Amino acid sequence: MARIRPARPNDTARLLEVWLNSVRATHHFLTEADVQSLLPIVQDVALPSLEETWILCGDDDIAVGFMGLIGTSLEALFIDPIYFRRGGGRLLVEHARRLKGTLVVSVNEQNPQALRFYMACGFEVTGRSPVDDGGRAFPLLHMRDTTTSQKA
Repeated sequence: MARIRPARPNDTARLLEVWLNSVRATHHFLTEADVQSLLPIVQDVALPSLEETWILCGDDDIAVGFMGLIGTSLEALFIDPIYFRRGGGRLLVEHARRLKGTLVVSVNEQNPQALRFYMACGFEVTGRSPVDDGGRAFPLLHMRDTTTSQKA
């Protein structure tokens, strides 16, 4: 049975492993050199900048996925590929909705799997940026939650 818990300091290595496995499985537009150059940014900048990090884990308490929030922005959602399509991503999105209400997210345009996931979760595209937050030529689609979930 999957459950969601707040991240703990000793989760960092596993979160990086989940991120790496997930990115390699879904971000086919990135070269391995791109992935390796992003890894220290994720470790040293992206993860520490999150206001809230929530872990999806099983009975063994080991992370199989995670999401990070800054305000109502869903800044990160990654699932280990061996757990894809088991409902964990939806559980994390629903948890974020209960905490924050209406959400926003930015998705790499070149990641159609993520775009389909968020659209299936009730998000719609509201804009586009030609580069990512680091100024790299990886366009982003900006999305807004269209559900009527409210904070609990």
